[in-house]
Amino acid sequence: MKYDKGLVGGSTVLMILSLLKEGDRYGYDIIKELEERSEKAFQFKEGTLYPVLHRLEAKGWVTSYKAKGDRGKMRKYYRITKGGAEELEEELKMWESFTENVQKVLQGNQGKSLQTIS
Repeated sequence: MKYDKGLVGGSTVLMILSLLKEGDRYGYDIIKELEERSEKAFQFKEGTLYPVLHRLEAKGWVTSYKAKGDRGKMRKYYRITKGGAEELEEELKMWESFTENVQKVLQGNQGKSLQTIS
């Protein structure tokens, strides 16, 4: 299923910080991990991911460094900072509250057809 860009965009920071909380990652690894965990529902392009990583870095939520990867190739790795971990906690609280309230609205309409809702 293809998701609305607004839905994905609103949760991108949450997903990236969550992955980085597990450990340092380079950009392509983040893209592949998001794709794999979402069963290909989230397929980010480099042109989408890197501007987000740069914004997170500018806010001090992630830092980056260069190091050799598994195959000896130099890669730019990203690491979550203490501020990024704190932001992740806030993002998680907001996400949980948001999804809980959406569920309340949806459950209030159970059993009603779309025609009777309008």
